[in-house]
Amino acid sequence: MQSTAPAFSSPGRDGPEGGRPGRWLPGSSLGGDWQMAIDAWLLAQERPAFRLYRWLRPTLSLGRHQRRWPEHWQELAAAGRIELVRRPSGGRAVLHGGDLSYALIWPTPPPSKVQAYAEASTWLRRAFAQLGQPLLRGNDRCSLASANCFELATAADLVHADGSKRIGSAQLWRGGRLLQHGSIQLAPPAGLWQELFGRPAPCLRPLACAGAELEAVLHTAARQYLPFPLAELSPEPLRAKELAAVAELLGLGEVSGAGVG
Repeated sequence: MQSTAPAFSSPGRDGPEGGRPGRWLPGSSLGGDWQMAIDAWLLAQERPAFRLYRWLRPTLSLGRHQRRWPEHWQELAAAGRIELVRRPSGGRAVLHGGDLSYALIWPTPPPSKVQAYAEASTWLRRAFAQLGQPLLRGNDRCSLASANCFELATAADLVHADGSKRIGSAQLWRGGRLLQHGSIQLAPPAGLWQELFGRPAPCLRPLACAGAELEAVLHTAARQYLPFPLAELSPEPLRAKELAAVAELLGLGEVSGAGVG
C-alpha cells in the first residue's frame, strides 16, 4: 500500500542541473515507499543532493539484494504493525521509527567503496564529536548470516568506543553515481525490535539534543564536511513536476522501495 503523496513544493529554478552545487532538501516524514522513491529519483539526476528524513510509521527496510527474511516479518506487515519496503541501496534490514535517516547523492565519488564510505561519513563523525559522543568505523567482517543490519558493524558503519552501533550505512552505485543511505539510531523501539530480531535493541546513550536542534547540528556539519558543497542556505523543496516524476516511478513499479511482496 502506498502512502499519500507529500504535500510540499516550490517554484524552484528551471534549467539543467549538471555542474551545480549540491541540493539540500527539507526534512520530511513520509511512508517508506515515498522516501525510497525520492532517493531513487534523486540518484537519476546529475546533481549532488543531501537530505535528512523520518518515517511516518514503523518501517522495516530491506536491502536491495536481501532475499531471505523471517516469515513473521511478513505477518507483522500484513497485520499493519510495520510497513515493509525495499531500499534501492544494499545491506540488511533496518527498523526505522526511532531513528533519523539520511541520503546523499554523490555524482563523482572515488572508485573505492571504502574510501567513499569514509569521505561520505566525515560529516557524521564531526557532528557526533561536537555532541560529545565520538564515533569510530566498525571493523566486523561482512556477513550474510544475519538479516539485521545492526547486528554487525562493518567499515560502512559508525560505532561508539564501547562498540554500540549508532549509524548503519549502505550504498547503491549506478552509472558511476553514488547513493548512500544511513540510519542514525536515536531511540530504537525496544519491544518491536525484540519482536522482529529476537534480541535487544542497541543500548545507546541519549544525545545532548533532539528534534530540530539535533537536525541543525547535523545540517551544519553536513554543510562543512560533505564531499561536495551545498548551494542553498535554506532547503530547496521538490517542485510539483519533480513530485509527479517520483509518483510516476511508484506507479510504474520502478522503485525497489515500493513495497515488498
